Amino acid sequence: MKITFLGATKTVTGSNYLVEAAGKRFLVDCGMWQGKAEQEMENEQDFEFDPRAIDFMLLTHAHIDHSGRIPKLYNEGFRNKIYAHKATCDLCALMLPDSGHIQEQENKWKNKKRIRAGLEPIQPLYTAEEAEKSLEIFEPVQYDEIVEIDENIHVRFNDAGHMLGSSIIELWVKEGEKEIKTVFTGDLGNNDIPLLDGPTMIDDTDYLVMESTYGSRLHMRNDDKAQLFLDIVAETLDNGGTVVIPSFAVGRTQEILYEINKLKENHLQDEEFQRKYQKLMSTPVYVDSPLAISATEVFKKNTNLFDDTIKNEILSGNNPLEFPGLKFTMTTEESRALNESEESSIIISASGMCEVGRIKHHLKHSIWNPKNTILFVGYQAPGTLGYNIVDGATSVKIFGEEVAVNARIEYIEGYSGHADQEWLMNFIYSFIKKPKHIFLVHGEENSEEVLKEKIETETGINVNMPEFGETYELTGEAEVERTASIERKVTKTIRGEIMHRLEKIKDEIKDMDICVKEDMDNSTLSDRDIYRINEKIKDLEKQILNVIEG
Repeated sequence: MKITFLGATKTVTGSNYLVEAAGKRFLVDCGMWQGKAEQEMENEQDFEFDPRAIDFMLLTHAHIDHSGRIPKLYNEGFRNKIYAHKATCDLCALMLPDSGHIQEQENKWKNKKRIRAGLEPIQPLYTAEEAEKSLEIFEPVQYDEIVEIDENIHVRFNDAGHMLGSSIIELWVKEGEKEIKTVFTGDLGNNDIPLLDGPTMIDDTDYLVMESTYGSRLHMRNDDKAQLFLDIVAETLDNGGTVVIPSFAVGRTQEILYEINKLKENHLQDEEFQRKYQKLMSTPVYVDSPLAISATEVFKKNTNLFDDTIKNEILSGNNPLEFPGLKFTMTTEESRALNESEESSIIISASGMCEVGRIKHHLKHSIWNPKNTILFVGYQAPGTLGYNIVDGATSVKIFGEEVAVNARIEYIEGYSGHADQEWLMNFIYSFIKKPKHIFLVHGEENSEEVLKEKIETETGINVNMPEFGETYELTGEAEVERTASIERKVTKTIRGEIMHRLEKIKDEIKDMDICVKEDMDNSTLSDRDIYRINEKIKDLEKQILNVIEG
């Protein structure tokens, strides 16, 4: 059995693994690259395999960084089954056409620029209609159901607790007399996510392919984040401002709605808490994302996946996703009206990393105002607008206009849908028969390195951090053999190289800023050294002006 790692290697997007076993070639996930410009360009590249030669696919969950290139796969000839949990199929029926619509809109904008530059127009990665067509090959399954692909390959989907329908996949492969088991975690849930059950603990495996998004960090616990959320919102409302929450349309939005509805029951005797809560409840909460609205309906249809407490509430007639003051905006006219209103409000809008969608309009109209708060509640990939804002940018470019960042910027990491280091380790500890070898994926390099060291130190299990394109042969032994490595297929256009160099320069200028300030604080620095630094900065300034003027 061989696994080739073709995405989410030392980064958190583009999940895609090619498995060759028992005479079959199949995929686990086929996600979209998101973040920096050069990463997103990889979505356009050819697959490192022939889509027509893939026998089937296993999909861990509906998030676009795991499912987003499925329509491209379909367009290029893949027509076999995609096995996924029923709720994942329901959500993909919303999210993939929505992604196609975004591809079309982005493509129109790119082509306007290309035509003005005298270049030929290009086609979108896929259209909404093409995404709709790809849904015909989805095969819904339930948790705990053993799916027999053939007599040598069996799989089981287990609740990963990350989002509705998210799955940990157990894979059994028999080759000759030997059977090897591999577990793919997909994205493991944060153990205290509202609405959802925690991740299923798995008894045994030979190999584990595990995510590591927060492998170097611990999350805020649930009670703390709810109190912090209320404090931030109440302070902003008291100041006459609006709270804008860039939220992933599926999953996080529903969790925030639940948290808002539940806050009051924790502090019935606390007068200040109740004052803040009443302020919150008297303020309109707008969910400004058609996709989030549709996803909330999918949540209501899959209440069997909620934890027991939530199920009991729903059965008693108290739907935790509904409360007074909650308003949904469907049309672009309704969305625009939010930015024209002077009324304080809470606006929840996609996308969570602020790259596309209505959120960019809300940011443009609110981020300059010191009365407002931009509240982030999810992971921000490097290179995205959301990452730059959280990272302390003093101004950002939105729709080609430079806008000052004067609003209060907050980030509540505890709302993440990903397990932190503690719960990633607990998942490993929970195996009765521990994995012989672990592959860490879906994490920035630093997160993987920290988690790798902790796993090896505390458990003695060997850990690999695969590079893109590496193939490993799994024989059932603790040692794994790297048998091949595919060269990454990135088109070396001059445009791509410029974008890459630009990102690199931006990072280097940040480093230079820190170094120069440290030098200026150094009282022992000679006048000659200060003069030399000043001349170098003047030279750099001239070069930057030359690029701008050119």
